[in-house]
Order: sequence, then C-alpha cells, then structure tokens
Amino acid sequence: MATTEALTPTATEAAQGIERIDVKAVNRKKAREEQHAAGAEYASRVKVYPKRARGFFRNIKWFVMAATTAVYYLLPWLRWDRGPGLPDQAVLMDIEHGRIFFFGLAIWPQELYLVTGFLVLSALALFLFTAIAGRVWCGYLCWQTVWTDMMVAVERFWQGDRNTRIRLDKEPWTAGKIYKKVMTHLSWILIAAATGGAFILYFRDAPTLFSEFFRGEAPLPSYVFFALLTGFTYLLGGIAREQVCIYMCPWPRIQGAMLDADSLLVTYRDFRGEPRGPFRKSQGWEGRGDCIDCNACVAVCPMGIDIRDGAQLECIQCALCIDACNGIMDKVDRPHGLIAYDTYRSIQSEKKGGGLQLRLIRPRTMLYAGVITFVSAIMLFALMSKTVLELNVIAERNPLYVLLSDGGIRNTYTVKILNKRYKPHTFTLGIEGLEGAKLSVLGQESQSEPQITVVPDDLREVRAYVTLPKEALAKHESEKVPFSFVVTDTGDGTKTERDTNFRKPVK
Repeated sequence: MATTEALTPTATEAAQGIERIDVKAVNRKKAREEQHAAGAEYASRVKVYPKRARGFFRNIKWFVMAATTAVYYLLPWLRWDRGPGLPDQAVLMDIEHGRIFFFGLAIWPQELYLVTGFLVLSALALFLFTAIAGRVWCGYLCWQTVWTDMMVAVERFWQGDRNTRIRLDKEPWTAGKIYKKVMTHLSWILIAAATGGAFILYFRDAPTLFSEFFRGEAPLPSYVFFALLTGFTYLLGGIAREQVCIYMCPWPRIQGAMLDADSLLVTYRDFRGEPRGPFRKSQGWEGRGDCIDCNACVAVCPMGIDIRDGAQLECIQCALCIDACNGIMDKVDRPHGLIAYDTYRSIQSEKKGGGLQLRLIRPRTMLYAGVITFVSAIMLFALMSKTVLELNVIAERNPLYVLLSDGGIRNTYTVKILNKRYKPHTFTLGIEGLEGAKLSVLGQESQSEPQITVVPDDLREVRAYVTLPKEALAKHESEKVPFSFVVTDTGDGTKTERDTNFRKPVK
C-alpha cells in the first residue's frame, strides 16, 4: 500500500539557505508491512521523481554505467584473428556451429562444463561481495539499475530535474509538453532498440547480421529476440523501474540470508541524527541531532524510500542518499557520515561511544573465499587440461559383426576426429590391443596406416573396418574383446586413444 508523493515543493527552509523539500517516500517499510498484513502482495505504482544527485557515489555510478554499457554495446564489434575459415568476432556464441568463442578460447558443446564453472564462480563472487558490501550488485552493476539510470538521465535531459518534471506532469497537454514527452519516449525506445540489437549481435557475426537485419535477410529468431529485448528494456527500464526490484526480482529476498552484523549497508546513524528538525543558527547544535529534516535523501532516491526508516527490502544500496546528505552537511558545517556505509556491529559500537568496527575476515567471508578458491582451482585445471583433439568411436550395432567367406570376422566403426586447433592437421589411425587384427578405412583400403586430414576447428567422420582373420580368432576366447583406436598427429606425434570392443560369435 503506497502513499502518494506530494508534488509541489514548498519554500520552507530546513536551515538558512537550504530548502526543505516537501517529498514523502512512496515505498515505506511500514506501508509494506500494512500491505502484507491486509493480504495484498502488490501495490500500484506511484511515480517517483528522483532529484539529480552529485557526489562521490554518483560519479562512481556514472563511471560504471559508461563502462558496462560500452562493453555491452561495443564488444560484438571487437575482432579476433583465428585464422582462415573461422569467425573473427572476439566474443561469439556460434549457435549455428555449436561453439562459443571468447577471444582465444573456444568452447565446444562437450565442454559446456566450463560455462557452468564460470557461472558458479560468478555466483560465489556475488555471494562474497554481498556478505562484505551488501547489495553492491543491485546498486551499481545490475542491468535494471544501469538502464533505469540511463532512462532517468534521458528523462531529465528532455523534461528537466525533479521540480520541473513534477510541474510538467501537472500542466495541461500543450504542444510543448507533447514534444517533451514524445522525445523522452522516443529516446527510451532508441536505447531499448540498441540494447536488443546489441544482444543479437553476440550470436552471429556482427557486421554480417547488422547488414542482413536492415535488408530484411536476417534469420527470423534475430527479429524475434530483437523485439523481445527492445520491448522489455523499454518497459522495465523506462516504465516499471523500481517495481521490478520490489516485486519481480528475487535477489532482494535471497540476499537477506547472506548478510550479517558485519555487512556494509547504507545506514542512517540515528544516534547522531535524532532528534531531527529544521536548524536555526540562533539555536545551536546542543540537544538536537545533525539531521535538519531537509528530505534531500528522500528526493534523490530512485526507489522512493526514506533511508531514515532503517533497513528496507527496497533499498538497492546505490548510496545517492549519502551524496545528498554529505552535501547538506557541508552547507551546515557538520561532519560527513550522517548517512554512510556502515555495519550493524559498528552502529551498536558507536552508539555506546566506541569506534568504527569493520571485520572483512570472518567465517562467512572465509567460507565463500575458500569455495571460490576451490572452484577456481578446478576451473584452472580444466582449462589447462583442455584437449585440442578429441576422438570418438561408435561401433555399428546392426549387424554387430560380419562373417567373411574366409572365416574371418569384421566389425565396422564410425570414427570421429575433432580438431579444435586453428590449423589443419593430419592424423594416422591405428589400433592397439587386438592381436592379429587388420584396420582399413573406407576409401583408403590399400593403406596400412590410413592418414586423415581434418580442417581447422572442425570434425571429420570416417568409416573404419577392423578384421580379425580366422587364424587369429583362437587367440581371443571372449565374445567381446576390448581394444583401442589410436590417432597420432603426424606433426608433433601426440596420441589420443579411445577404448571400444570387438564383437565375435560365441564358441
């Protein structure tokens, strides 16, 4: 159950020369508790008009936005030379050929465990950062935060800062208002289209797909996913905004289990700020708190909350309220830190006259760091032992064997050689462990050591015949005789083996 935000700021001063902004939190902790008590799980959105913030954390957010969006939009255009006949896009999820390229690393379908490992590492790193610094992901790196920040900046460009936007929404529809609204939504759509367009470029050569897309020759899935990503970016970043974080995202609820008394959170130091109220120089600071109740922290909050209400699910830890409050403290000549990143343990210590307590090394963080180290070691081993040649052998099942006119037995196999390197390689094919047997390859029956050339980054399939002459059958009593196919690289002599079985009749 949300409260309605007052739309008209008053001229009341919180201190000399400092306006007391008439703004109420539209997403209050108490209102949410009342909403749940009434059995309502959703409240209609009340528009939030975040005021522009300036300061250290706002600059960090600008930097992160610029860096992350630049990487996202430009990475598909980065080239990486892998040799002739191979894609030269640095990062490419080549669904058509079943490969993922990441600069010098190529991941095949049978190596998707590497992708799983990277995802597990990312999740563990997120757990660790959350245990140390709270919802740092939500406040700075989450795509919803980054794109919402971008949409708000565009809205501010066309419609002005908070007070101007409030007045514009109250005005009747005029040509000027229509122009500003249309340009705002058009800009949002262009940003959303760039977002959807960049996404599809990760799945096909970017210059090629870009040209095909505008000629109407791109594959149908490209247009489908472009439309989906464009629509959702416009809806979630431009329209829904904070509702996504409050109602759609599970992370605010999950991260609560990862926080403890030593996790850094954006916190209002009530022991220093209360009792709050407007400040007059004639009164002095004795017997009152440093908070002058200017509501600057509420006005800049993109989530529409009041940090002075305490820890809240809606808070994304963006720290814009810290910048706003520090700016006000400068004006009234009071120290920074009335709102700051702090821990519950430190707050309790400071209330009793103690100092700041920050414990980065503790059982929870050591556990996360230990698991990260363990998984990283596994991933490093997997990467170092990653083969550039794979051999697969499939025995023909129908029939299991063929009885030859001279009394010998022949088995047929499909041999698949995967060359993961970026140059063509020639291999000799042989067998070991089957005494007296002879090997031949379809098309190379006259060669005692068949040679097979595999082009770069590709798989070649050949049909191989293993024959056991009549005189050699007596040496193998079992119906199923184990042996190995051996592939040897003619260039460097490296060998790869694959075990299989030779079938023959039961005596």
